Amino acid sequence: MKAKTILAVLLLAATTALQAQTAKPSWETLNQRPYPQWFSDAKLGIFIHWGLYSVPAYAGKEGYGEWFYRGLMTGVGGRKEIMSLYADTTLAPREMYAQLADHWHAELWKPDEWARMFKDAGARYVVLVTKHHDGYCLWDSPQQPEWNSTVSGPRRNIVAELTDAVRREGLTMGFYFSLPEWNNPLHVWTVDPNDSIGRYVDEYMVPQFKDLVSRYRPELIFADGDWDFTPEQLRSVELIDWYYRTVGPQAIVNDRWGHSVGAAAGVPGSGTQHGFRTPEYSAGIADNTRPWAECRGIGRSFGLNRNEDLANYLTDRELIQHFCELVAHGGGMTLNVGPAADGHIPFIQQERLSNLGKWLKVNGEAIYGTRPYTTPGGVMVPCQRTSTTATMPATNTIDYNWVRNAPLGDMPVDNFTIEWTGEVQVPATQEYIVRVSGDDEVSVFTEDDGELLLHYRHDWAENPQRGGRVTLERGSTWPLRVKYREGDLEATVSLTWSRDGGKTFEPVPANWKGTASWQRTTRCFTQKGGDVYIIEFERPGQQLVIDGMPLLPKKATLQMLGTSAQLKWKQKKDGRLTIDLSTVDTKELNALEHAWVIRVRP
Repeated sequence: MKAKTILAVLLLAATTALQAQTAKPSWETLNQRPYPQWFSDAKLGIFIHWGLYSVPAYAGKEGYGEWFYRGLMTGVGGRKEIMSLYADTTLAPREMYAQLADHWHAELWKPDEWARMFKDAGARYVVLVTKHHDGYCLWDSPQQPEWNSTVSGPRRNIVAELTDAVRREGLTMGFYFSLPEWNNPLHVWTVDPNDSIGRYVDEYMVPQFKDLVSRYRPELIFADGDWDFTPEQLRSVELIDWYYRTVGPQAIVNDRWGHSVGAAAGVPGSGTQHGFRTPEYSAGIADNTRPWAECRGIGRSFGLNRNEDLANYLTDRELIQHFCELVAHGGGMTLNVGPAADGHIPFIQQERLSNLGKWLKVNGEAIYGTRPYTTPGGVMVPCQRTSTTATMPATNTIDYNWVRNAPLGDMPVDNFTIEWTGEVQVPATQEYIVRVSGDDEVSVFTEDDGELLLHYRHDWAENPQRGGRVTLERGSTWPLRVKYREGDLEATVSLTWSRDGGKTFEPVPANWKGTASWQRTTRCFTQKGGDVYIIEFERPGQQLVIDGMPLLPKKATLQMLGTSAQLKWKQKKDGRLTIDLSTVDTKELNALEHAWVIRVRP
């Protein structure tokens, strides 16, 4: 009887396994698969955007350098002038862009040095852009035998060489893979109708993806370019399921595999309800039902942009504190480097990576493998913030598109307000049609009586334009107040008027003076096992007082990471925690910077 029972169990297990293999995959079955723990514990990864676009390394001051080819396609200003240094500008964009390969030599590229640099920065995984939207491959893709880095440009298999180097350093390797392409004859993305992509997907994209994965078996896939297409058009469920079965339980994908029902088409990362979430240049997200990691550059571009201002680059302090806040909220960061065409990573990027790594060597236990600090009842303990304001630069118009959401260097990337006041000098007596727009919300008031003139929200299907038509007299002044609120993602605001009955609109001119307001984070918390980590964004003095702290066990011990002294502490019943730091050695404290971590061990 016992033998028969064992046989029956084995047969049932075999049948179940066979059914699992033959069952048609779905989002439901994919979501039943647990996400690998390594990703949630890793916290920090390195993104690498390197390709033909690294030769011109050019975009607008806040643009994406890796979108250079798209600018050639659409005739964006400055692109042809730059290309005249590298190619015959009388050619079509595709042929002109291809000549950049003659200038991409990667003569200084040493993959082992890159891998060591990323490890020293404290990264636990690396994501290489194997193919961006221009379609140029960094491996010998059979689907692109004449459009890859092994037959042109560096004439090296960048995917293979870097994958080997990264794994030798003990890091996890991941690949970015653009689903559509801007110049593929089977489907030219942004030119051909979106619903005509089927042949491209079946004959090109799917076999190319499977070739890449089968040969190099990356543990992470970061898909992109999905926002104009549905998951069904991209065969996303099938590809993700195949990828998981090919690579195994350590494999993970992101959420950019087609726009979801109800998601706003045209928004990168609107995303599917599976895969780790990928907020881009943001303050992170509050939903921890799935793993997530913000992706961003050290500056405001992924591919190198030589046109970028120094002010666009995060300082060491800004980078470390922003990273800490992401982790405290339950996420992580995939931090991009944009190498130059010769293969060296610009020194300012190297410096930021080096200093981030030095901070993590002291304080990494408060980052790796941690989760948000929660009360015994399961409520997340929020980061603590203080209100702050700053004066905006004077301007003659309100017409902004802060591509990476940072009007001022000290401001957060999301969640701020700006209020402008100005007196408009009326050029002629006539009717004016006034318009306002912004992401997320803008209100316009007449400053003399405080009347609401216009109110716009980007998520309203219909936006009331109260007072959109006004008659003003020449030579008069029209005082206005504009209040702009930015929530997350995009940051745009404009105030325009028309003097020709609505045929053309131009910015409303005035001497606009603005004040920006936001909440500045001063402290955040993480937790690992029983240990709690208090991360201070301001250098502590002799005493640290924290209000509203969950009650600690009386036997708890406190220590500032990087110092040797045990800290005395006391706590009131209302949660106010007072920590005595007078015993900390001054030399040890002076060696710490940017964020100071106190470990609370029960």
